[in-house]
Amino acid sequence: MSFTCTGPVLEGALVRLEPLGRQHAADLAVAAEEDRGSYGLTWVPGAAEVAGYVETQLGRAAAGQVVPYAQVDRVSGRAVGATAFLDPRLWPGEEERLCAVEVGFTWLAASAQGSGVNTEAKYLLFRHAFEVWGVERLDLKTDARNGRSRAAIEGVGARFEGVLRNWARSWAPGEDGRLRDSAIFSVTAAEWPDCRAHLEERIARVLARRALPVGGPPRR
Repeated sequence: MSFTCTGPVLEGALVRLEPLGRQHAADLAVAAEEDRGSYGLTWVPGAAEVAGYVETQLGRAAAGQVVPYAQVDRVSGRAVGATAFLDPRLWPGEEERLCAVEVGFTWLAASAQGSGVNTEAKYLLFRHAFEVWGVERLDLKTDARNGRSRAAIEGVGARFEGVLRNWARSWAPGEDGRLRDSAIFSVTAAEWPDCRAHLEERIARVLARRALPVGGPPRR
């Protein structure tokens, strides 16, 4: 039996990652329009595009290409963004062992940025990839010009590896049909214990500031 890349609900104190579904579309449409100036070089669907965006992600999921999640704020119970596992890679010559996966398709409502949600979401995704799937490598990438995104990726403990030129489609305004340079980051299995400790420390500081218990607020 070959490996099937599917993900369960991942529960944290600040955020609950739920497999993306059509039921999240209304919340995501609101989240995406809070302050679009905060997205810069990151593509985020507009309110009118969210339904199509969800269908596209569900189609990718059915094809085994993506494991999409809605990021649900634990306090409000509302979806405030999205993220995903993508590009699952198996060990050469094997069909049941995942060796690497990427985390991407990530965006958050302006009000959720800087709240600790992104840090905890990355922690939940990384932990699942390394400790449940047993991957040896986890990838992250962003537009090489996106200093804010690069800083956020480095902030969660990923290591910068370099820039691949003309690597992916550009999502920057006015650059339809052009390619972008991509900054590549990774965390390896050997680095995961230190990365985990770093993320847990950052999350603990956020919880202390917000005076939330480790288990988080009651589930709604």
